Amino acid sequence: MSGITDKAGLSDDALVKTAQQGDMASFEELVARHRDKIYARAFSMVRKEEEALDLSQEAWIKAWQRLNQFEGESSFTTWMTRITINLCLDHLRRNQRFRVEPLPESQDDPEAWERLLPPVWTNPTERLERAELRRCIDEAMGKLTEAHRTVLVLHEFEGMEYKEIARTVGISIGTVMSRLFYARRKLASLLSGLNDKEMSP
Repeated sequence: MSGITDKAGLSDDALVKTAQQGDMASFEELVARHRDKIYARAFSMVRKEEEALDLSQEAWIKAWQRLNQFEGESSFTTWMTRITINLCLDHLRRNQRFRVEPLPESQDDPEAWERLLPPVWTNPTERLERAELRRCIDEAMGKLTEAHRTVLVLHEFEGMEYKEIARTVGISIGTVMSRLFYARRKLASLLSGLNDKEMSP
């Protein structure tokens, strides 16, 4: 029991260091701390519970196998999230669910696109309770295509820049900006509709 207590009191960085030395108990503590977040990230990408569970478990296996490659340049959770995202992208491509839509005539100009991009969170949703807002966002995200949802997750939730998203997903910067534009517009519309439904007597 004292061993478990000792592990629980350690920081992620300390746990990673001992896990890199072969201490499985330290890695198990990392899994216990972050498995819900990693599963949630996988689910946000694939939208199927069983697939998300399999992919998140595969991410933890890969993390253990590659743990010595982790050098602490980012947080452990960021590193884990990137592993998970890459597995999800590979999964979507294998299942041919990662469709490429035709691009409008556009230029690879982030500033031009930013002027067009609608905000994800519209003012009416601010009246919703926090838990209800999360439910509405989750429901709306499920109605986006895999391609649109992926760039939205990477940009809005992971904080990736256009170039990084383009490199991660394997598309052009112009395609990233186009998908983000349509994803934001669709999500804002869905959230507004869900909010209007919740607010109606």
